[in-house]
Amino acid sequence: MLADSNMKPFDLHGLKTYDLASRPSKVFVDDVGQVVPADTSIGSWLDALPRCLAANDLRKVRDHLCRAKRDGRTVVAALGGHVIKTGCGPYLIDWVKRGLVNAVVLNGAAAIHDFELAFAGKTSEDVSSTLASGKFGMARETADAFALASRTGAEHETGLGAALGKHLDAIGCPHPDQSLVLAAHRAGIPCTIHVALGTDIVHMHPHVSGAALGEASMIDFRRLCSVVSTMQHGVWLNLGSAVVLPEVFLKAVSVVHNFGHMLDGLVSVTLDKQSQYRNRVNVLDRPSAEGIELIGHHEILLPLLHAAVAQGLPSVVGNPVAEQTKAA
Repeated sequence: MLADSNMKPFDLHGLKTYDLASRPSKVFVDDVGQVVPADTSIGSWLDALPRCLAANDLRKVRDHLCRAKRDGRTVVAALGGHVIKTGCGPYLIDWVKRGLVNAVVLNGAAAIHDFELAFAGKTSEDVSSTLASGKFGMARETADAFALASRTGAEHETGLGAALGKHLDAIGCPHPDQSLVLAAHRAGIPCTIHVALGTDIVHMHPHVSGAALGEASMIDFRRLCSVVSTMQHGVWLNLGSAVVLPEVFLKAVSVVHNFGHMLDGLVSVTLDKQSQYRNRVNVLDRPSAEGIELIGHHEILLPLLHAAVAQGLPSVVGNPVAEQTKAA
């Protein structure tokens, strides 16, 4: 029942107090951010950030990645198309070359943008200006590449990712250093592509076989299950995929558990512009011993994380998981 509006103000005389020094507190002077000189290294700058919330999470991700590399644990980078579109491919390519990332997982859009950057030096068309004219998504070379890779990947049972990487290597792209798929192929690590039929521009082309795409992508899913089976105390990076790859990851985890593999100590990280249901539940909560969410723009957070990890790792090349999964 609401108090009477005419009741007297509370008499504060006799209020019980205590010494501020005795009170439990959440923030201490040692936790505040530190101003650093302009020539400070990125690692020292990161350590000078406030000791709270997202800054702590960013340092945790850095430490988990460095720990996984030192201990020979599996690190997987799973990414949506926006990561490639915002120019972040080179950071992941460098991690592949250094042996930090042991497997690469892409949705269809990420694979398309990756191919176009390597093949044509450009990607991401202006949808609004071409949709009404019927020209959106009608580039021949992109569809040709996926028609060939899906057919080859299905017929030879290598999967879509491996077939596209081999195709990129064979045609001599003008910009090979821009392809994460090609980097994975040359490093000899698994690269899987997980297609949702009807969602990508190449699906509109009549010579792109749905049967071949489906079979090649299914082979990639089974190859991914082999990768996930090695992820005890490993790190799964979900970068900018809100639906497809979180669902793919959850099913692969179920398969791995069904076969009796342990995933103790698995760390999952999701990095996206906003918090997403499937990222939180299917990546961070259900499968993982620890889940960390970093919210922000890919084009800022990924370069920052890359620079932070570089401070903590020696320049070592080598992918210990590649040989375990190559024949899967």
